[in-house]
Amino acid sequence: MGLFDKLRAELIDIIEWVDDSRHTIVWRFPRYHNQIKNGAQLIVRPGQSAVFVHRGEIADVFDPGHYSLTTDNLPILSTLAGWKYGFDSPFKAEVYFVSTKQITDLKWGTPNPIMLRDDDFGPIRIRAFGTYTMKAIDPKALLTELVGTDSEFDAEEINELVRSVIGSAFADLLGESKVAALDLASRYRELSEELREMVCERIDDEYGLELPQLYIVNISLPEAVEKAMDTRTSMGVIGDMNRFQQYQMGQAMLEAAENPAGGGATEGMGLGMGFAMANQMVHTAGTNMPGGGGMAPPPVPSAVAWHVAENGQSVGPFPIQQVAERISAGSITPESQVWCTGMSGWLPAGQVPQLAGFFGATPPPPPPPAG
Repeated sequence: MGLFDKLRAELIDIIEWVDDSRHTIVWRFPRYHNQIKNGAQLIVRPGQSAVFVHRGEIADVFDPGHYSLTTDNLPILSTLAGWKYGFDSPFKAEVYFVSTKQITDLKWGTPNPIMLRDDDFGPIRIRAFGTYTMKAIDPKALLTELVGTDSEFDAEEINELVRSVIGSAFADLLGESKVAALDLASRYRELSEELREMVCERIDDEYGLELPQLYIVNISLPEAVEKAMDTRTSMGVIGDMNRFQQYQMGQAMLEAAENPAGGGATEGMGLGMGFAMANQMVHTAGTNMPGGGGMAPPPVPSAVAWHVAENGQSVGPFPIQQVAERISAGSITPESQVWCTGMSGWLPAGQVPQLAGFFGATPPPPPPPAG
């Protein structure tokens, strides 16, 4: 190799980005005064794009490959720089490498509870969190809207913005889907895909980003609601409370018998359990006595309450004794409209069998005088 060839070889630059990070989205190639020599080699690896910026204007974009920088593969930069017959070394330009691979292990969540009107619980607050992946699909839009002149731009700098967009889209999704709170867990997959599509519509053209994957990991109800649901579930599992109490008392008595040195506290507990067991046995024996049919007596029927229409308004309810007093006082007449539970509509009091007897029978006409 001659001296001239050796010197020319030393002037050729290699422009590349060996990405050893997992969350860097954009990286600016460091150049002294942004000078790039004629014939410089550009290496763009898989999962990368290279963007040339000249005097604040985005010029050429290179996909993965190996390029020798000449006016043939820098058409836009040649136009911006006014090159007509090629360029002399060096020329000035900024080179930004944009990672187009997926950035994983990103998390999102609702910073504040989302209010939801539910058919089962009424107004409730719901929180949610999950994971998502992100990748750049439009390097020009990304550089223009978010990066600017930063020498390095990573996912953390945009993660807060994306999380806000996901939270807003999730609130809109819940309002539009109107899914019951108890049915949300069975539709995580469907809701995750709908949420991903809504978020992509808001960030793809605006910021040049896409979310290839988005998952809802959990949707949680308020702690008080979850405790109430757990209590209700426990009661359903226990079933017969009397038998459960008997089982609990039997277990406690066995523990007390196995610990005779328990002292006064154990004796008091055993005495209390004894009274409880005796009361339970007396109650059981009473219900199984001859004539008792082995069943508890039916509950006492509740008294019927009557409503009276006065001046176009419902007055009451009144027990039957008070209705009789008002009939005697004349404030309720046979023509007064009344109603109680079980009646299909309002009827005159004189036509209701339960009340007709309080008005008394009309006496027949007196006999004619004796002749």
